[in-house]
Amino acid sequence: MRLILVRHGQTSSNVEGLLDTAEPGADLTELGRRQAAALPETLGEIPVDLIVTSTLVRTQQTAAPLADALGVEPWVRDGVREISAGELEMRGDDDAVHAYLEAIFSWGNGNPAARVPGGESGEEFLARFDAVVDEVVATGASTAVIVSHGAAIRSWVPARSDNVSREFAARTPVGNTGVVVLETAAEAWTTLTWEDQAIGGPAVDTSLTDGPAGEPLDVDA
Repeated sequence: MRLILVRHGQTSSNVEGLLDTAEPGADLTELGRRQAAALPETLGEIPVDLIVTSTLVRTQQTAAPLADALGVEPWVRDGVREISAGELEMRGDDDAVHAYLEAIFSWGNGNPAARVPGGESGEEFLARFDAVVDEVVATGASTAVIVSHGAAIRSWVPARSDNVSREFAARTPVGNTGVVVLETAAEAWTTLTWEDQAIGGPAVDTSLTDGPAGEPLDVDA
């Protein structure tokens, strides 16, 4: 099957550079709504059978135009929500953002038990995201879209794809409404494309508007 992972559109917390991971989370900005509105045209020729969103409102708002265009009722699943920032929630200072990203990218370096301060471990995150993906695969759908979050996508893909490294994911952002496409044969996932540019909307400086989960991290630093 083909699995299309889409990061939600821009939010006010992205603009302010905040680690906003708790429910319900910020709404989409006007730009975020334009980005969401562009998804049907961007994915329009792909026969999507199933759409899944997280419990955070920004993913549901992002998925709505695509769901309306396809006449598909999205599933809402807690398992694909953003990685909890714990004690760092709603902080945007450099120390907090670095601590968050450093923790999640340490999971792919043989340390899945590491925990975001006051938040989740890699084992906990992967278990919940895997459970949703397994549920999707079990439907027999040929193509499914999961509208999720930047850190979640950048953590799950290198953990489960046979051709994306932790280093690549750490250094390569997924912008708002950026798309990562994977396919599976048997039990192995292979990443076909990794899109780190926003879909729709005007050209913007993503370093200022995509938020902490869209920032690159030098894992060798």
